[in-house]
Amino acid sequence: MKVILLEDVKKLGKKGDTISVSDGYATNYLIPRKLALRSTEGSQKELARSNAIEEERQKVLYKEAEEVAERLKSINVEFTAKVGSDGRMFGSISPKQIEEEMLKQWGIKIDKRKFIDKYPANALGYTRLKIELYKGSQGEVDGIVNVHISEEK
Repeated sequence: MKVILLEDVKKLGKKGDTISVSDGYATNYLIPRKLALRSTEGSQKELARSNAIEEERQKVLYKEAEEVAERLKSINVEFTAKVGSDGRMFGSISPKQIEEEMLKQWGIKIDKRKFIDKYPANALGYTRLKIELYKGSQGEVDGIVNVHISEEK
């Protein structure tokens, strides 16, 4: 029986693939668990339509990520930190703090898990952290977050 996979199935195929499986496997496992549906002319048209919608959605997400990357070039996220007598900073600024400050200061929502540079900013001055804004069928968009840490008075 020919089926269209609705989700990735290990050792079988990726979402959207049309594959041949035994009748029992399809009717007893794949179709009841909503992992696949029988391949008919109507389901093929529905698959093509949903692929077109997803492609448009990906184009919009890519364009938004490019706009955010452009905005990040001109933005500095400001922090103050306590400094010891030897000029070293106490603690560090984590990606979570940077995420919160970006939302508060600039209204840009960035997920802390998207930071490519996982290390915290722990030195006075400017630190540039790379962030993955988009990864998908259109390509990749990375941005740079400029973090400025100054001494707390």
